[in-house]
Amino acid sequence: MPLSFFDLFSIGIGPSSSHTVGPIRAARRVLVDLDSAGLLSEVVRVRADLYGSLGSTGRGHHSDRAVQLGLLGEQPETVDPALVEPTLRAVRADCRIALLGRHSIAFDPIDDIVLHRRQTLPEHPNGMRFRCYGAGDRVLADRVLFSIGGGFVVDADELRDPPPAADAAEPYPFTTAAQLLAACEASGLTIEQVVLANETVTRTPDQVRDGVLQIWGVMQECVRNGFGTDGRLPGGLNVLRRAPLLYRQLLHDKPDALTGMDWITAYALAVNEENAAGGRVVTAPTNGAAGVIPAVLHYYREHIPGADDDGVVRFLLTATAIGAIIKTTASISGAEVGCQGEVGSACAMAAAGMAAVMGGSPRQIENAAEIGMEHNLGLTCDPVGGLVQVPCIERNAIAAVKAVAAARTAMHFDGTHLVSLDTVIKTMRDTGADMMSKYKETSLGGLAVNVTEC
Repeated sequence: MPLSFFDLFSIGIGPSSSHTVGPIRAARRVLVDLDSAGLLSEVVRVRADLYGSLGSTGRGHHSDRAVQLGLLGEQPETVDPALVEPTLRAVRADCRIALLGRHSIAFDPIDDIVLHRRQTLPEHPNGMRFRCYGAGDRVLADRVLFSIGGGFVVDADELRDPPPAADAAEPYPFTTAAQLLAACEASGLTIEQVVLANETVTRTPDQVRDGVLQIWGVMQECVRNGFGTDGRLPGGLNVLRRAPLLYRQLLHDKPDALTGMDWITAYALAVNEENAAGGRVVTAPTNGAAGVIPAVLHYYREHIPGADDDGVVRFLLTATAIGAIIKTTASISGAEVGCQGEVGSACAMAAAGMAAVMGGSPRQIENAAEIGMEHNLGLTCDPVGGLVQVPCIERNAIAAVKAVAAARTAMHFDGTHLVSLDTVIKTMRDTGADMMSKYKETSLGGLAVNVTEC
C-alpha cells in the first residue's frame, strides 16, 4: 500500500493542509535539520519565499502565519489554535522570533516572508524557499521544499524520485484499484481487511484500531466545536457561521423524509467553518475537503441503526485505500489539479466508506468511489479572497450528500460498471494537467474574480 491511514488522516489546524499545515512542517523541518547540524545558534536572519499558489493565496490561507509557527517549532498536531493569534501578535510587536522556541533573532513577518503572487517554481505550484543566514550574511541553509497536498512536504529530489517505502513486507501491496480488487479476490478479504493487514506490518491490530478511533474522536470534537460557535468567520468576507443555526433548527424542528440530508449538511458545515476559522481539524485527505468524510461518518454513526465503532473503523480503513490510490497515481492538491483532487477525492473516499458499512462487496465499494469521483471531474479551485470559505464550505456539504448518493447507487447493483475507478482517477489527473492555472487555487479566476468582496 503506498500510504498508511496515519499518513492520509492527520491532525492539524485550518484553513489549509497544503497552505497551512505544509508550511508549518516545512519551516520546522529546515530548522530541525540546522539544529541537528549544530548550526541553529549561529542563525541571525531567516527569509522565506512562497511561490505559485502559496504566493497567490498565502495570506488568505494563513501561509505566512504558518511559516512563523514552523519557525517557532510548533507542529500541526499539537499547536493550540487558541494561542496562535497571541503568539504571532507578539512576534509582530517585538519584531523578533524564537527559532524552535529557544534561539531569538530579529524577524519582521512583512519583510522576511515574501509572497510571490505570479511566480511559480517549475517543479510544483506550491513551492517554498527558506534561507538562513549567519553573521556576515553567511548562508547556513538554502532549502527549496514543496507542499504537495494533504500536509505532505517534499524537496525537489523527493518530488522527482520518491523514496521507496520504508517497509516492503506488506502482504497486499497495491497502487491501483485493479490491484486492490485483485488482492481482495485472491485472498477473500474485504478492502478493510486488506488495508488492516498492511497496516499491521508496523502496528498491532489494537494500535491501528485505537489510532483510527482517536482520529474519529478529533472529528467529533471538531463537529461539536462547529455546532457550538456562533458569529462570523475571520478574513473580511463576513461569512456567517451557519452550522450552529442549522443544528439548533434540526434539534427543534419535526423531522421529515429528507432531514437526513440536512444533518449531513450540518456536519460538513461545522467542520469546514472550524477549518476556515483556523480550528483543529483532520486532513481528510486535505483541510479544504475536511468536512466530507466526517459528515458522512457522523451520519452513519448517529443516524443508522446498528452503527458502532467497528463500522467507524471499517469506514475509515476502506476510505484509506481509495485515498492512497488517488494520492499515489494522481493528486489531492487543489493547486495541482483543482478542487476535483480535494473535494472529489474526499467524496470518493466517503462513498467507499459508506458502501463498506452498508455491507458492500469490494466491487460495489470500488463502484461507489468511482461514482463519487466521476461526478466531481473538472471541479475548479477558485476561493474568493484566497479564503477557504466561498465556495469551499458549501462545496463540502454538497459533496457529502453526493457521497451517500453514490454509495446507495452502487449498492443497488452488483458492482459491474463500464468506467473503472482507475480510469476516472487518470481522467482527473489529465483534466487537472489541462486546467488553466487561474482555476487551481490561485484566486485568479472563476468565483474568485466574479464575486465582489465585501
